[in-house]
Amino acid sequence: MIDATHALPISRQAQLTEISRGSVYYVPKSVSAADLVLMRRLDELHLEHPFMGARVLRDQLNREGVDVGRKHVGTLMKRMGMAALYRKPGTSTKHPGHNMYSYLLRGLTINRANQVWALDTMYIPMAKGFVYLTAVMDWASRKVLASRVAITLEACHAVDVLHEAFTRHGTPEIVNTDQGSQFTAHAVKERGCHLSMDGRGAWRDNVFVERLWKSVKYERVYLHAYDSVTEARQSIMQYVDWYNRARPHSSLDRQTPDEAYVVMLPTGKLAA
Repeated sequence: MIDATHALPISRQAQLTEISRGSVYYVPKSVSAADLVLMRRLDELHLEHPFMGARVLRDQLNREGVDVGRKHVGTLMKRMGMAALYRKPGTSTKHPGHNMYSYLLRGLTINRANQVWALDTMYIPMAKGFVYLTAVMDWASRKVLASRVAITLEACHAVDVLHEAFTRHGTPEIVNTDQGSQFTAHAVKERGCHLSMDGRGAWRDNVFVERLWKSVKYERVYLHAYDSVTEARQSIMQYVDWYNRARPHSSLDRQTPDEAYVVMLPTGKLAA
């Protein structure tokens, strides 16, 4: 995202991309094999018990014979993009210059395709590393409208996935996200959508996306030990395609997300 040859000073580029100037010159270190094993176990525990924070996760790992401290667990959780899911006050800290957006879905009846989209990112473990899956889901039909597997948590991936969904499926009324980046906010607002933002760690705010993540991990990721990013990307994208086309949902009267999306569109036809 930073271009050293650009006329704009690096300090200004760093400011616009919401990263510290020092991090521009940072050379990332590879994650140790021990930490990769630990991250995989943290991912499993979080999926089963999403309310657990760093202290409780540390206690669980200690009971399993893993000698690890709370601060190290917290560091790994941050790297994984993981946060305990529970209702709590003071849900987020306002970034200087950032607009704050309310959660708009409380009490809202959502029964139409393209009424509400949800955007989120999930950590995906591999045999010797990890990647992140970002997806846009139609809330009513559960259809994954666009998705991407990337090696970082940079905001540009969320923006690219949003633009892909806009191009393929039109414009929704509301986009709900926990991605607080101003890049994401701008991408939504420039399309004329309302932006709804999760309370950090609020379990109910993106519940259907959380269910999608659980399906992806139990039905695909945990059954494979991906040796490369390419292998992970191909496998996960195949699953997303199958999920849309062939996985029925009891909450959708046994329809697949693709089927439900078409039925729930106001016109009954696919968006351009």
